[in-house]
Amino acid sequence: MAADCEAWLSANPVDAEDLSDSFVSGDEDNGRSSTINKNSEINGNWISSTSNSIHEARLKAKAKRRLRKNSSRDSGRGDSLSDNGDMVRGTSAAPTSPKSKLLDRKSRQGKGRGLPKKGGAGGKGVWGRSGEVYGPEQVDEKDPNYDETQENCVYETVVPPLNERDFEKTVTPIVQEYFEHGDTNEVTELLKGLNLGTMRSEVPSLAVSLALEAKASQRELTSRLLSDLCGPVLSHSDLENSFDKLLRELPDLVLDTPGAPQLVGQFIARAVSDQILSEGYIEGYKGRVDCEYARAALDRAAVLLKMSLGGLRIDNQWGTGGGQRPVMQLIKEMSLLLKEYIVSGDCKEAERCLKDLEVPHFHHEFVYKAIVMALESKGDKTFNMVLQLLKSISASSVITVDQMRRGYMRVYMDIAEINIDVPRAYFLLEQFVDQSLSRGIIDVKLRDVCPCRGRKRFVSEGDGGLVKL
Repeated sequence: MAADCEAWLSANPVDAEDLSDSFVSGDEDNGRSSTINKNSEINGNWISSTSNSIHEARLKAKAKRRLRKNSSRDSGRGDSLSDNGDMVRGTSAAPTSPKSKLLDRKSRQGKGRGLPKKGGAGGKGVWGRSGEVYGPEQVDEKDPNYDETQENCVYETVVPPLNERDFEKTVTPIVQEYFEHGDTNEVTELLKGLNLGTMRSEVPSLAVSLALEAKASQRELTSRLLSDLCGPVLSHSDLENSFDKLLRELPDLVLDTPGAPQLVGQFIARAVSDQILSEGYIEGYKGRVDCEYARAALDRAAVLLKMSLGGLRIDNQWGTGGGQRPVMQLIKEMSLLLKEYIVSGDCKEAERCLKDLEVPHFHHEFVYKAIVMALESKGDKTFNMVLQLLKSISASSVITVDQMRRGYMRVYMDIAEINIDVPRAYFLLEQFVDQSLSRGIIDVKLRDVCPCRGRKRFVSEGDGGLVKL
């Protein structure tokens, strides 16, 4: 048998590429035999098969074997084999996952679902068992890195102290927000959370410098803030150092606020009255002041303290700003403001005083008082001056259109009662409204709703002297 095989191989030599592990299927055998039969006979002469036909048959067989090998992995992708033996990828189904096989967490052995490992015996778990609570870790004294001093360590959060640049960026927004809400407790808690360090004495000077350019009500809030911060955050020495710095910086503060010496003197007097500065603070500067601005501030503080002995309340020298004041007090101040304007005739001063009241929601009372004063006046001087004042304030937008309208409507509603004291009130109001329209203070709609008194007509004597409207 062996001798027959050797004789056959010597008669039919085979290349190394033909020696394959797999058998050729029936289709491959039929395809190869048909190809050989077609190409075996040319021009009626019988010849052996060419190398090209054999090579093409081998490529097709290899492609089919590769397709069967990858069919389980790419079964849903619609791969097919072309006539030339090339791989053609179908477009009927999209890949099941955009991730590549390198990033796939599935097991290569086909086991498991790619989930993270769970805790097991022997400490092999990554995250531990579900619901497991860890107790305090036992320290091994035999550990070469064991240090017995570490057991008594106390770890605390350390806040670095603020420098000068960070201090202004941090504390300035706190003070400005305080001017809006007026809650000293919130400022105290915020400052306690900061490590002020050596910048602690800078807090009062920063607050006072910001209040110099603010309103009177905000200066009052600043005085209250300094009084409440003394103790929890600041000490008496911190306040003294802060006012010393303000007196030294007065030449620079005057450039932005001309009245800074008088205002700083009032802050010093208020601080002494609130007992956050010692009574001998002013006396300690006698004969040692060379700056004229600092001398003016100390003189102002000394005068206010002497006046307090006569009954002046320094604790309310700035006044209560905005809507915190009683309504009757606001009405009284507006009446005094109008009387002062009638005497002086200065519209700008009247506007400034109205702004200082800080009650834009109550400006309709000012309009109402001004119109009533014009109706009760005797002569045209007050009448024209009130029109001029309302025109000036309306043009500068100190009083809004809504507040102006509400003031006029209040007069319309109360004209019947005003007419009891002023018999010609209806006639004067019509003239005042017409003049206001001509000067652009009000619009036509507000003029049209102005009330007018109907005229009475007496009938003949035969009607019994009845009055017909």
